[in-house]
Amino acid sequence: MIINIVIFVIGLMVLSWSADRFVYGASALAKNIGVTPMMIGLTIVAMGSSAPEIVVAATAAFNGSTDTAVGNSLGSNITNIALVLGITAIIKPLIVSSTTLKRELPLMLIITLIGVYFLADSELSFIEGVVLITLFVLVIAGMSVLSFVVDKNDPLIAETDSEVPSNVANGTAVFWVILGLILLPLSAHFLVESAVFIARHYGISDLVIGLTIIAIGTSLPELAASVAGVMKGEDDLALGNIIGSNIFNLLAVLAMPGLISPGMIDGNAASRDSLVMLGLSILLFVFCFNLKGTRRINRFEAAIFLVIFVGYQYILFT
Repeated sequence: MIINIVIFVIGLMVLSWSADRFVYGASALAKNIGVTPMMIGLTIVAMGSSAPEIVVAATAAFNGSTDTAVGNSLGSNITNIALVLGITAIIKPLIVSSTTLKRELPLMLIITLIGVYFLADSELSFIEGVVLITLFVLVIAGMSVLSFVVDKNDPLIAETDSEVPSNVANGTAVFWVILGLILLPLSAHFLVESAVFIARHYGISDLVIGLTIIAIGTSLPELAASVAGVMKGEDDLALGNIIGSNIFNLLAVLAMPGLISPGMIDGNAASRDSLVMLGLSILLFVFCFNLKGTRRINRFEAAIFLVIFVGYQYILFT
């Protein structure tokens, strides 16, 4: 058991590090060939933040652990809002001013409703997987277009530009991309294998292990990025990382079990977990969306998210 715990921890560390290196290399390479920082931020960086969840879900689905893959998708979204955003806004209240985010928030809510609908019958079909991955491609295309028409005064532009690596040689960028592509699936394999072993040893279901230990582990990069962002005054970028990650978690991550291992899933995913995810998404929308001007996520609202997260974890394990 101790060996599997060590393998899990090492696998998680390598997974997070390789995802970061992949994003670094891909962002640098994209900038070198003339892609705008805003497009890089809305597409490559946003996808990269969900890279751990995508490869873990694909690995779990290939191994026949469909519930683990579904749990990872739902659990990551719940963790991103309730834990990551909760901790971030407790440290420093967030001011939401970007018009880009005000477009992405409704999109996140719509996609969340689609995900809840697809899971409502406790089954994830191949057709639903195809729909999700198709929507993923369309969202990427839409964000690419959005990066060209965004308001030049949008604070997200300056914040994104400061995060994109500069003066990185093409050879170095390609090296990090290739290394990331090798280490991501390799570390995900060991992470999933050890997590499933630990779960079975303690009598935890595949769904719960995906909702908890794997989801929290793969969301740690978002926590680090969000906290670092608000400490530098990049509130919109911190929130944008969470919104973008949640969108891709439902489209690209949830699509993996549908495409690779479609079929029936644990009924709790529909009756409990997807509804918790939807409730938190609605709450985030209410806290953030204000057509009249800026909106602050204060410490009281952040505390509400954290209380919900603790209560949800308690329900899962009891």
